Amino acid sequence: MLLRRLAVIVLLMLLAIPVTRAQDPFQGLDLTSDAFTKSEMTREEVLAVVAKATPETPADLSGKSLNGIDLSGTDLRGVILRTARLNRANLTGANLSGAALDAVWAMDAEFANATFADASIIGAQFIRAKMDGADFTNAKVKSNFAQASLVKARFDGADLSPGKKNQRAMVKRGFESAILDGASFRSANMVEVDLEFASLRDTDLTNAVLAGADLAGATLAGADVTGADFNGANVESAKLSGIKNLGAAIAFDTVRNYDKAFKD
Repeated sequence: MLLRRLAVIVLLMLLAIPVTRAQDPFQGLDLTSDAFTKSEMTREEVLAVVAKATPETPADLSGKSLNGIDLSGTDLRGVILRTARLNRANLTGANLSGAALDAVWAMDAEFANATFADASIIGAQFIRAKMDGADFTNAKVKSNFAQASLVKARFDGADLSPGKKNQRAMVKRGFESAILDGASFRSANMVEVDLEFASLRDTDLTNAVLAGADLAGATLAGADVTGADFNGANVESAKLSGIKNLGAAIAFDTVRNYDKAFKD
């Protein structure tokens, strides 16, 4: 009960309460406890709750401990999973379109080829998650994907910008050191997104807005930046060799630390 209350407090800080200093989402939490390592429900019990849902009353699994559970291939459209814990869970191929995943804990979880279209994913922790081929089209994705694998993931039209100060604090490292090779970010809002040391090889950044984004140490070989807005982005130590259609990018002449980037 205490951990669930703490999780709710985290969500309230994220969505409503202004903060004046950086918040640590790990502070005061025992990530080795049962609440973060075990599941209080079986796959069958989860599916039973989902089966009773209606468009007016969606399935609500808020705050549930579902760590390590196998929900691969399940239809979880519109399910409410706010503050739920899915660490090391298997949701390969699951359909989470329109789901509410705000403040979810899903470290080391499996989401390959899962669908998150139009979902709300604010302040979630997907550290080291495996999400190759996942679809985040038009979703609100303001979360921590540090060291996650997102090869060929789709973020077309998604809102990835951390936005307000309290949201930035909860997102923490954004996509730091994430593997995003072959991912698509067409027309995505990536304002001030943290992409430090991320691998962006062969990504499609067509018309993405990267104003103020942190690309320090990132690799952009083969990335298509046609129409991408780089106004004020930081490219210190970024590997820009092989980047495509740089001449068609917007405001690239305003990037910071271009002299410290690797261009050959």
